[in-house]
Amino acid sequence: MAKGKSLVILSHWSTMIEGLPASPQEFFQSVEAAVLNKSVPDTKFSRVDWREGGIISAKREYLRIKRKNLAFDICGAPFGNGFFVSWWLGEVPSYLVQLLLEIPVIGPLFTRFIKPTTYYKIDTASMYQSLIHAAVLEVIDGMTKAKGLRALSENDRKPIMRNFFDL
Repeated sequence: MAKGKSLVILSHWSTMIEGLPASPQEFFQSVEAAVLNKSVPDTKFSRVDWREGGIISAKREYLRIKRKNLAFDICGAPFGNGFFVSWWLGEVPSYLVQLLLEIPVIGPLFTRFIKPTTYYKIDTASMYQSLIHAAVLEVIDGMTKAKGLRALSENDRKPIMRNFFDL
């Protein structure tokens, strides 16, 4: 399992599905299959461990779906009488880029001239988010329907957007 690498968060989504007994591993496998059915190019799957708190805290496993420098970290976990699902879409900067961005004068110049935010970059991230989110919702819809539970409301289905690539 890969260690969790820091993400620059672009958007987030979560929901709690009461009354749904589910296994995180089965959920992750179903999401992987749903993403593969969508033919998202250059997609890689792995598992990452994120700490629940500080350095000595327990870890929680997430499904990471990565495409180029964009990554979805997806959580699926039993909680109380239900199953919690969340995802975090972020940009995974390379070590060099991360280092350059932290230098006071160099960082802003690098962002503006070498790695600028473009319509293409934003559109690509938006397309990627739409496809992965749709795959997660397909899996949830299948699980809730199979157990006779109510479907997610339209409001429950919407991700929380951040300013794309506001570094």
